[in-house]
Amino acid sequence: QVEVKESGGGLVQAGCSLRLSCTASGRTSTHYHMAWFRPAPGHVRDFIASIKWGSTGTGYEPSLKGRFTISRDNGKNTLFLQMNDLEPGETAVYYCAASEVNGDGWSPFGPFDHWGQGTQVTVSS
Repeated sequence: QVEVKESGGGLVQAGCSLRLSCTASGRTSTHYHMAWFRPAPGHVRDFIASIKWGSTGTGYEPSLKGRFTISRDNGKNTLFLQMNDLEPGETAVYYCAASEVNGDGWSPFGPFDHWGQGTQVTVSS
């Protein structure tokens, strides 16, 4: 089975930046499409951004693009989310998700069926 682990959360002041990391690994593969999500009022989860294996494609929630940036280091099998100018309302547990690569198929919105436990981000006023 695939194990997904997030890290890098913490306490920051409003207006500051934070960089989250995530790894996904399985018994037979290290190739995954990956994405970031967070809870939001009235929703189980909000899509933040996703990235294709090999960094040949990305997708963003339009309201976050430009302030949040998704990237990955395939050599280290690590996913990143750079978050700038954070706001107190964005305090949440941020989740990383992954899907196994199957040919050339790709959708920015998933499906992503392997999930981490989340990393807490707290933005103080």
